[in-house]
Amino acid sequence: MKALVLYDTAYGNTRTIAESVASGLGQGAAAVPVEGFDTETLHPGDLLVVGSPINGWKPTARITEMLADLGRRRLTGVKAAAFDTRVKLFIHGDAAGKITRALEAAGAGIVGGPAAFYVKGSEGPLIEGEAERAAAWAAGLAASLGNGTV
Repeated sequence: MKALVLYDTAYGNTRTIAESVASGLGQGAAAVPVEGFDTETLHPGDLLVVGSPINGWKPTARITEMLADLGRRRLTGVKAAAFDTRVKLFIHGDAAGKITRALEAAGAGIVGGPAAFYVKGSEGPLIEGEAERAAAWAAGLAASLGNGTV
C-alpha cells in the first residue's frame, strides 16, 4: 500500500500540514500538490488523504475538480481521509467534511474523521503546534490501518 497526501494551498499553510501528514503516515508517504497529481497512480489498498484550505466555505476549485475526476474513476478499495486549514472563527465553513463526503461517494473507505488545522488570519501562519498535531493525526490514521505505518 502506498499513501498519498493530495493538497491545494493558497499561502503555503496547507502544504505544511500536508507534509506533516505525510511524515506522520510513515516511510513512503508523499505529499503531492493537486496540479502534480495523476489519478492513475491510485490503486485499491492505497491510502489517499486530501487537504484544502477553506475557500468560500468549501474546498478550493482545483480540489473540487480533482474530486469530481476521482469520482468518475471510482475509488473502490482506496482508503481515504480529509483535512482542511481554516481560521479559528465561530463560522468558518467545512472543506474537510465536504471532501470526506465526496471521497465516500466515490467509493473510498473512510478511515478517519475530517480534521481541521488552524491558521492565524486568512494568510497564516499556522497556529503554533498545528504541524505537530497534523503528524499525530496521521500517525493515528496509520495505526488504525493495522501496522502503524503505511
